[in-house]
Amino acid sequence: MTAPAPRRKPDPGVRPEATGGSMQARVGDEIVVRGTTDGVVARDGEVVGLHHPDGSPPYDVRWADDGRVTLYFPGPDACVRHLTSAPAAGGSHDHGI
Repeated sequence: MTAPAPRRKPDPGVRPEATGGSMQARVGDEIVVRGTTDGVVARDGEVVGLHHPDGSPPYDVRWADDGRVTLYFPGPDACVRHLTSAPAAGGSHDHGI
């Protein structure tokens, strides 16, 4: 018999539902792509554009390492950190002058 694989500790700031097939992001959130070594971030960037109103992938991401904006389809090594607050219930409020 083989022992089960050890469970990875969840990354604080990353909601469990924001990984895998149920990933959802908002403009301003951070995409983090994990490296091949545990705890190492291979790449990170800011979500600057959405292609679906429900926040599902793909995303336009401005990468921190070079500032380029690319169309990004997250893989299983990616997660989203929600850095922006969710819109208030009842919709957005326009405070233009």
